[in-house]
Amino acid sequence: MISAAPAIEINDLVVRFGKFTAVDQLSLTIDPGQLFGFLGPNGAGKTTTIRVLTGNQQPTSGSVRVAGYDVPQQFEQVKPVFGYVPDTENHVDEFTGRENLELFAELYQVPMQRVQEVLEMLELAEAADVSAGSYSKGMRRKLLIGREILHCPRVLYLDEPTANLDAHSTVLVRDLLRKLAASGVTIFLTTHNMEEVEQICDRVAILCRGKLVQCDSPTSFVTRHAERIVAAQFERDGHVVRESLNMDDRGQRDRLACIVQNEACVSVHSQEFNFQDVFLKLTGQVFE
Repeated sequence: MISAAPAIEINDLVVRFGKFTAVDQLSLTIDPGQLFGFLGPNGAGKTTTIRVLTGNQQPTSGSVRVAGYDVPQQFEQVKPVFGYVPDTENHVDEFTGRENLELFAELYQVPMQRVQEVLEMLELAEAADVSAGSYSKGMRRKLLIGREILHCPRVLYLDEPTANLDAHSTVLVRDLLRKLAASGVTIFLTTHNMEEVEQICDRVAILCRGKLVQCDSPTSFVTRHAERIVAAQFERDGHVVRESLNMDDRGQRDRLACIVQNEACVSVHSQEFNFQDVFLKLTGQVFE
């Protein structure tokens, strides 16, 4: 049963390195079972925030609680609660996939049958007894995810969860994340894949220069910031003419009516406004 208490609470978090402020008064509350996207351009403060959440960076000020525990002060209680999938792998290449998972199963003190469950869950069972050093990039990525869900964490941090995965494995991992969230696991992920954000995230926070820009659902972001642009195509003197018209501008609405009424109109359709456009509008930067 999903607890009513927040899974992650960040209050007025500040992290400074000398005179540089990496995270500036960040406050977020994330409920259990949420698929939460944490986005921002390079240098926004995402990695620093995750380092604080995982106990690898002391905050300058503010507080961070995970599953009710203060991260810096109660780290021994916090550590078993979360799993962290970084953007790079650090497997023991001489070990098989199974042996890599068994090593961590011993560290986490979980039953060995859990290893086989995870291998099957991520479609790695057939390659379980092959050395991890011979795995493809996608297989190595799935093995890393498997390692961090062995102990059934209550909070799972992921950095680029579907990087290097083919289309089938991408669907597999996204479905797995949805199932984990449905069971009450809080998923906290960073990604550069805007399609991923729109498809799986319940809420998204956009960070820029260490500050929280906005936090909402992907749909609400797009709905609130969408520009009502219509693309019209029509023929004139044997040539196709294209115009983009803003429907919030009365003059351009009148222009569209004139095109429809007086020109040989080929097509009129609304232009899509997606999360990539929202990100660019809110941060002034491309997502990279």
